[in-house]
Amino acid sequence: MTDSEARRAGTAGPEASEASEASEVATPGPVAPGPVASGATPALTPQVLEIASGYAFPGPALDLGALLWDGRCLPDAQIRIPLGMLNRHGLVAGATGTGKTKTLQLVAEQLSAQGVPVFLADVKGDVSGISAPGQENDKVRARASEVRQEWTPAGFPCEFYALGGMGHGIPVRATVTSFGPVLLSKVLRLNQTQEQSLGLIFHYADQKGLELVDLKDLRAVVTFLTSDEGRSELKGIGGLSTATAGVILRSLTAFEAQGMSPFFGEPEFDTNELLKVAADGRGTVSVLELPAVQDKPQLFSTFLMWLLADLFHDLPEVGDLDKPKLVFFFDEAHLLFDDASRAFLDSITQTVRLIRSKGVGIFFVTQTPKDVPADVLAQLGNRVQHALRAFTPDDQKALKATVKTFPDSPYDLEEVLTALGTGEAVVTVLSEKGAPTPVAATRLRAPESLMGPVDPAVLDRAVEQSPLHARYALAVDRESAYEKLRAADADADADAAREAGAKPEKGAGGGRARKAEEEDPSVVQQVMGSGVFKSLARSLGTQIGREITRSVFGTARRRR
Repeated sequence: MTDSEARRAGTAGPEASEASEASEVATPGPVAPGPVASGATPALTPQVLEIASGYAFPGPALDLGALLWDGRCLPDAQIRIPLGMLNRHGLVAGATGTGKTKTLQLVAEQLSAQGVPVFLADVKGDVSGISAPGQENDKVRARASEVRQEWTPAGFPCEFYALGGMGHGIPVRATVTSFGPVLLSKVLRLNQTQEQSLGLIFHYADQKGLELVDLKDLRAVVTFLTSDEGRSELKGIGGLSTATAGVILRSLTAFEAQGMSPFFGEPEFDTNELLKVAADGRGTVSVLELPAVQDKPQLFSTFLMWLLADLFHDLPEVGDLDKPKLVFFFDEAHLLFDDASRAFLDSITQTVRLIRSKGVGIFFVTQTPKDVPADVLAQLGNRVQHALRAFTPDDQKALKATVKTFPDSPYDLEEVLTALGTGEAVVTVLSEKGAPTPVAATRLRAPESLMGPVDPAVLDRAVEQSPLHARYALAVDRESAYEKLRAADADADADAAREAGAKPEKGAGGGRARKAEEEDPSVVQQVMGSGVFKSLARSLGTQIGREITRSVFGTARRRR
């Protein structure tokens, strides 16, 4: 029987826990500060027993570590999270260098071991080690001994992804159509008026069957709708001003100039890949490698939201499960909320609130709770708060704000949060009955996988051997809005030539096609012509009424 099994067998309830722990105590009374002699078990005070009983869950749980009290680590008081409460979401916060990444690794390992798939965003490039067994050393042995952990090196089943194929990993792409106008406006940093105009463009493209696969498709549709032939198409529902269209086109140009085009296209990533379980029953850990796009925070944070929104759009309602379908760790969460509109924040709040009933748990990872809007923070039932610094007035203000987000506790949290060491945190979670547990300063367990990156060659080999590599590695450029508009333009020119009694040149497009070969024309030249509207209406008229259904974030999915 492992230490975890033995502990669960002996923690059928608070009374049993208190009796067991009290029986091990040689001397009652308060715990004196200072180190504990080797082999000695410190006394557990009534306050400690009350905290410990709040974490004595009879059902499956994740083991975080041991309670810290008066400067001592008390291994008899284990701090845990009920597995069934992981879909109540959570927050992992703390200053840089306090151990947030290792906490994610520790939680992800135990979720995988219990058959729960995990998604991790690897911003710094040091999470890939979860796929390889850890290396035992003096620090690991000391930590395991302090928290009474039976440490065994272990690697876990992983899939590695990279946005647009930039970096080590299977390429993750989205079509512009499925990404939607709300998230794209966030990436392009459009204001509210421009976002509404972009939504109008998507509405038109959806109705007409003009699928926006990549950025050149969107550019072609915007250009057409501002042409003489296309302008009347939107007149009945508000129209698209030339000035706003110009802003959108310039934003697209700047976006492409920053090398963003590879992130949009096909084959589009199917987020159901994130829900897979390995052959041995362990949950797959999906690691999105982001070091290659660290300088594009607005892009990767919004892409993470797209993944979540897509899951929300497609997953069925399942209510409360014994364990989540997926736990999603949203790293650098503050980037998602920076400069976000009220409507955007409302959409995030709604997604977080409702995705719980679809079996998905979300953990936001950031530096302080104040990085997360209050309406979202209120949905996060599980909290792991690492150390905070108080070097400046702003730091002190953030510290006080953080303390106010915790339930009342016997700790002086302002003092504790500035004194925590690396790998220590203040914890409160939801019990199996949904009530907050007592606040517990905790010395966390050591991850059993490699605490650092794996060799890039090993990572590349794992990616190439994945069955998903053949499905997603090679980009495909099929017929979509850009090609349909060019074809409509060519048909219109051919009709005009016939009406004028002239024979069209061999090949679609006549003189315009010949000119395209000679001068490599701009998109404006490619999609505009005297008869474009007639031809487009004729070729796409049957598409009316097939508008894509969009989610709260404006995302859409067409399963292929």
